[in-house]
Amino acid sequence: MNKIKYITCIVLLLLMALPVSVFASDSGKLNTSQIVVGHIKDSYEWHVTDIGKHHVIINLPVIVKSSTGWHVFSSSLFSEEADAKGYRHGPYNLAIATMGDHTGKIIELQGGKEVVPFDISITKTVAVLFIDAIILLLCILIPARWYRHHKASDPAPGGFTGFVEMLVSYVEENIVKPGVGEGYEKYSPYLMTCFFFILTCNLMGVVPFPPGGGNVTGNIAVTFFLALCTFVITQFSGTKHYWKDIFWPDVPKALKVFPLIPLIEFVGIFTKPFALMIRLFANMMAGHAIALSLTCIIFVVAAIGGATFYGMTALSVLMSIFMMCLELLVCFIQAMVFTMLSSIFIGLARVKSED
Repeated sequence: MNKIKYITCIVLLLLMALPVSVFASDSGKLNTSQIVVGHIKDSYEWHVTDIGKHHVIINLPVIVKSSTGWHVFSSSLFSEEADAKGYRHGPYNLAIATMGDHTGKIIELQGGKEVVPFDISITKTVAVLFIDAIILLLCILIPARWYRHHKASDPAPGGFTGFVEMLVSYVEENIVKPGVGEGYEKYSPYLMTCFFFILTCNLMGVVPFPPGGGNVTGNIAVTFFLALCTFVITQFSGTKHYWKDIFWPDVPKALKVFPLIPLIEFVGIFTKPFALMIRLFANMMAGHAIALSLTCIIFVVAAIGGATFYGMTALSVLMSIFMMCLELLVCFIQAMVFTMLSSIFIGLARVKSED
């Protein structure tokens, strides 16, 4: 408990000592929306921090195919400041739009027109995704190496290997097996991958500095792909009874001739994975936004000074610590909920007729 008090005091003093100019815009006023959105959205460079007026940035590779062919270069070649039209100019007539329909995207300028090239650049989200995948592989392969050199009759492992075994057993026995039902073993690899991948990305997103800080599961493209995988597996696992309940359910014939119930059931095929996608995306994005907004309270009232500043700083730090602890709980809950619903959807698709 004493250590927690000391850490809280140190964090409080550091936050009070930070210069407000770090969080201010060019006009000298704090732009909280820019801070929050800048942390959540994807970008072509990885902003670490500011030291005075110097930006500490990790430049990432840009890979695009424009009208002049393929181009691979560093994002450092784009200008730091946008021009009057809102373009951060780079080589090969390419630029990053800071306003308009293509805000934050690379566009090609052709005679005053914006043309979107084929873009497979390594953005911040992609870079963090690769890092999280490597961390996940290490977290799984290290315990797996222990099991290759031990027998089932050996004592249970301890430390990190024992912790991973506990998580695997919990997910297997309490989520996958009850949700999928008989024959759950062949779906365990996918559902286990979903759980540990989402959990790793969520936890790394809470870390405020590289290699963490990326909002991977708060990116709708990532959650869309995960939901799409669940959708495909669910439909290909569907039994005859599953499809019969959708297109010819056991309801009065009037409702079958007028296909109201089959239409509702058919729409439900797509709304289930859509709910998976939105639930994970919205919860993780909102968690990051709230935690960062609470921290910004310190600098919003900094100009007032005196007791108000120090009082609000203490309140903001306490609320931020509370939100970070809550965020850690949400990281686990969201991974568990996505895995649980995926297993239930797969289990419902594998239902067999009672005849």
